[in-house]
Formats: sequence, structure tokens, C-alpha cells
Amino acid sequence: MEYVTLNNGVKMPMLGYGVYQVDAAETERCVLDAISVGYRSIDTAQAYNNEEGVGEAMAKCGVPRDQLFITTKVWISNAGYEKAKASIDASLKKLKTDYIDLMLIHQPFNDYYGSYRAMEEAYKAGKLRAIGVSNFYPDRLIDLCQFAEVTPAVNQVETHVFQQQAKAHEYMKKYGVQHESWGPFAEGRKDFFNNPVLNEIGGKYGKSAAQTALRFLLQSDVVVIPKSTHKDRMEQNFNVFDFTLSEEDMAAIRKLDEGESLFFSHYDPETVEFLTGLGK
Repeated sequence: MEYVTLNNGVKMPMLGYGVYQVDAAETERCVLDAISVGYRSIDTAQAYNNEEGVGEAMAKCGVPRDQLFITTKVWISNAGYEKAKASIDASLKKLKTDYIDLMLIHQPFNDYYGSYRAMEEAYKAGKLRAIGVSNFYPDRLIDLCQFAEVTPAVNQVETHVFQQQAKAHEYMKKYGVQHESWGPFAEGRKDFFNNPVLNEIGGKYGKSAAQTALRFLLQSDVVVIPKSTHKDRMEQNFNVFDFTLSEEDMAAIRKLDEGESLFFSHYDPETVEFLTGLGK
């Protein structure tokens, strides 16, 4: 496993297991499978409604708590100081743990400054080892970095070969914020797994398009949290540390970047209305 040291000195695995869209009834099994494969970083969220399954798996896996890195996120409906403070305690209870390794603000909507103050307080109290944000575009991230007492440690944003977030990455580097990818396979969009560039490059190393895409992000200093409910694919996604892409390979994959989201834009009013509506 490769690790990154966050801006507060906390070490975070570069590769983790994400449970977005994993059914609550399946979460415990999936997380236990992931841990048995070797994953030590697990990414969940209040909005996924499966924190309890992650907590059950943590309690049963046999791996010491200090060897696991758990991320969860404050949802829009829990925004604001008081609600966020209560939601942090609720997440701790559901996860059956005394501390959370990384807590993120899930979306930059509602009173996220109030949420961040609650997270800063919990961070100082030792309930959270690191705090950060998710889906913050450079404008919102810069604003928070300029005025928050504790600089965000991580920004988790849509990042894959078709949306590499080059400009956002540049600003994350500038402010000492670790870039983390959600959707590293673009959820299979654009016939992702049959992409000829990824398959041709992967073929040179005996690797799949998925493994090649993950390796590209890792070598671009981006943390990845691929999700699968199948243990064999978890193993394949984990097996990305035994090869290194050449600079020529990296350059070829960089050319796949279209610079646009395959999912949504926070600059689109209809999208913002939809997302903020979910928080009410």
C-alpha cells in the first residue's frame, strides 16, 4: 500500500474502498470482503445510509481500529453548526467508533461554514483525525481555505481519465489539500472499460483498463476509492502497486481528458436546485 501524509501529519492510504450505492444489507459483507483483500481505508457517508454496516464490519473484521482509516461525510440536511455537531456524534455511534479518521462536508450547499466550525471543534476534541470537503470547486475551496481556522486536508471530487480536474488539482496543491477521486471509473460511462487507450496501455503490463485507470490517478497524486460488490474485482482493483506507467503512457492517458463532468455541474441552476432539494 502507498500512503499520503495529509497537511496535519495524518497518514492516509492512497487506495481505499468506497461504499457509495452499496445496499445497506450488503455493506457489512462487502466491507468485510474488502478488508480481507487488504483494504484499510473505507469511505462512506451519512447520505449513503450504510454507516451501520461499515461499523459492524469494523467490529467483526479482527483488524485493530488504529490500522483502519474511516471516512464519512456530513450531508446537506445536517448542515449548520448545531445539526452538523449532532450528526458527527450520530455517525460515531453508527460506526461504533470513538473517532473518525476523515470527515468531509459532502456538498457545498446550505450552511457549510457552520458545518465546518462543528467539524473543527470535533477535530480539536479528538473525535475527528482530519477534516475536509467533497465536491468543492476551486472557487468554494479557495474561499474556505482563506477563512477557515483549519485548512481542509482533503477535497473529494469527481475525477477519472475523462475528467482529470487539472485546474482544480493545481489549486488543491497550492493550498495543501489532498486531491481524492470519487467515480474513478466514471461509473462505466463512455464505455469506460473498453476504452482502447486504457486497454492498449494496460496490455503492456498485463493489466485491465480499470487497473490502468487507477494507476494513472495514483501516479497523478490522487487518492482513489473504487467500489465493487464482487470480491474478485476488489482484488483486481487492489492489485495496482506492482507496476508503474511510463511518462509516455501517462501523457497518452492525459489526452483522454475532456475537462467536463460526466455527472453534474454545480454551476447549473437545475442541478443546484435538485441537490439542495435533497437536503430539505
